[in-house]
Amino acid sequence: MRETCVGKEKTVRKDLIELLFTFSKIGLFTFGGGYAMISVIEDICVEKKGWITHDEMMNVTVIAESTPGPIAINCATFVGQKKAGWKGALAATLGVVLPSFVVICIISMFLDNFLEIKVIADAFRGIKLAVGILIIDAAVKMIKKMKGKRRPKVIMGGAFVAMLLINLFSWKFSSISLMLIAGAVSLMLFALEDKKQQKGGDRA
Repeated sequence: MRETCVGKEKTVRKDLIELLFTFSKIGLFTFGGGYAMISVIEDICVEKKGWITHDEMMNVTVIAESTPGPIAINCATFVGQKKAGWKGALAATLGVVLPSFVVICIISMFLDNFLEIKVIADAFRGIKLAVGILIIDAAVKMIKKMKGKRRPKVIMGGAFVAMLLINLFSWKFSSISLMLIAGAVSLMLFALEDKKQQKGGDRA
């Protein structure tokens, strides 16, 4: 019994260390914030390590975007909790936060006008392009996973067109309001579908 408990403790400790180092690596080498991190988190946590499924990644991305806090931290917390409970959530969250915190502290302490340094400014121009590609990659992967799901694609397309028009014509419309409208439309469509299915069942 004691050996079993010791074995479980070692497994949990190993999982926590792995979560901490994995998300530290993600936080340290992923520029551009949460949206750029989505693709990297999915590649590591879904494809390589299998900690969560593709559907879970899509769901947590939507939830993380809809809830308070940075999207990368919310994703890390979910994955950590899924892997090793609340301790895993804490380890993953610390892992994704600490590298950025340390780097920013060092920059603020030792370097004035950081982005005015020519080498740094030139490097960040290239980083901006890479960030854009990472965000597009995450979006393309999500669209591919929606195969056969017509309703979500229609809602997504409508939201994309609406956001494009808002930006082109500089309309004052909150992205939060757009998300709430998309959610309301989705709920309404699913409710109508459930009623149709219930009526079909009653007739049978």
